[in-house]
Amino acid sequence: MTDISIYGSLKPAGVTPEKTDAEKQSGSNSFGSALKDAIQDINKLQNDADKTIAKVQLEDAGSIHEAMIALEKAGVSFQVMMQVRNKILDAYQEVMRMQV
Repeated sequence: MTDISIYGSLKPAGVTPEKTDAEKQSGSNSFGSALKDAIQDINKLQNDADKTIAKVQLEDAGSIHEAMIALEKAGVSFQVMMQVRNKILDAYQEVMRMQV
């Protein structure tokens, strides 16, 4: 599987989002940090699935059932992430089409 942690660190050059006073006081997460956390969770599932599959293939110590379950969890979470990404891009494109 591919390590997708690199996508969580992509930022436009020169852009550093500042937290508002309300965010600093309440400690609430911004959308960007929530998205980054979700990507890290999905990456962890992908890595866990890789390790489980490696156990079955190389060490003969793992269960095929556990490997398949881990693989399906990783696959479903990746598909959900892609659907969320598509919805975000659609919303962005809709905003860009708005006339001011």
